[in-house]
Amino acid sequence: MKLYREAGSTAEAPFDVVVTPETAGWNHSGLRVLDLDGTHRLSTGDSEALVLPLSGGCTVEVAGETFTLRGRPGVFDAVTDFVYLPRDAEVTITGSGRFALPAARTGKRLPARYQPANATPVELRGAGNCSRQVNNYCLPHTFEADQLLVCEVLTPGGNWSSYPPHKHDEARDGESVLEEIYYFEVAGGGMGYQRVYGSSDVLAEVRSGDVVLIPHGWHGPSMAAPGYDLYYLNVMAGPGPERAWLICDDPAHGWVRQTWESADVDPRLPFGSKP
Repeated sequence: MKLYREAGSTAEAPFDVVVTPETAGWNHSGLRVLDLDGTHRLSTGDSEALVLPLSGGCTVEVAGETFTLRGRPGVFDAVTDFVYLPRDAEVTITGSGRFALPAARTGKRLPARYQPANATPVELRGAGNCSRQVNNYCLPHTFEADQLLVCEVLTPGGNWSSYPPHKHDEARDGESVLEEIYYFEVAGGGMGYQRVYGSSDVLAEVRSGDVVLIPHGWHGPSMAAPGYDLYYLNVMAGPGPERAWLICDDPAHGWVRQTWESADVDPRLPFGSKP
C-alpha cells in the first residue's frame, strides 16, 4: 500500500484529491477535496460525509433541505461551519472555493444537519514547541455521526504536532482501531514533514494538497518547518461498534507530555478567529 500520495496524484476532476476505501486499500474512511466554481452534484452512496469549506462558501441541497455555508477565506483564517450528509443521499453543492468531503462507510442513516462555526470546540494542545491548535469538528463529544471522525490541526512554523507519536490499530482498553487520512496545506508555499513507523514506514516531505494514509502503526511527529505554518485535516473511521478515538502513545516518547506542565502555550495560537 502506498501511504504517501503527492498532490495531484489522486485527482479526478473536479476533485483535487480522491481517496476511497478501494483506492486506499482499506475498508472505512475516505476523502475528496472539491475545487468548485459553480455547481456539483454527487451521491453519498454507502457513506456519511461532511461538506467542510477549506476556502470559500457554498449552498448545500440535501434531503429536501438547503443549507448555506459561510465558510472562510482559508484554513489559517478561521474555524468554519459545515454540513453533515447522510448515506444514500443526492447532494447539490453550489458555490466557489475548495471543499473537503471527508467520509466514512456506515450502515445507519442519520438526518442532514448544519453545524455553525461557533459550535465547534477549539483546543490548544501541548506547550512550547509542541503547541498546536485542534478544531474538533466531528468527534464523539462534539457532533453526532455513526462512524465518521474529523478534526483539523494547525501547527505554527517550527513546532511539532501529532506528538508524542501514537497509534490506534488495536481493539483493547484505551485504544480503538481507526484508519486515518492526513490531508495537508502549508502556508506560504512551504513544506512540512510527516513520520509514520512501526508496521508502516513513511518519512515524507509534505506540501499543500499532499495526503498520507495511516492504516496502522505509530504516527508522528508532524513537523512544521520554521517560517511555514502547517495545516492538516484528519479523517478517521473504523470497524468498532463504538465511535471512539482512543490512542496509545509510543512508550519510548510518552514522557514528553510531562514537559508541557512547565511550558507556556505558543503565543502565536490560536490562528485567525473563531466566529
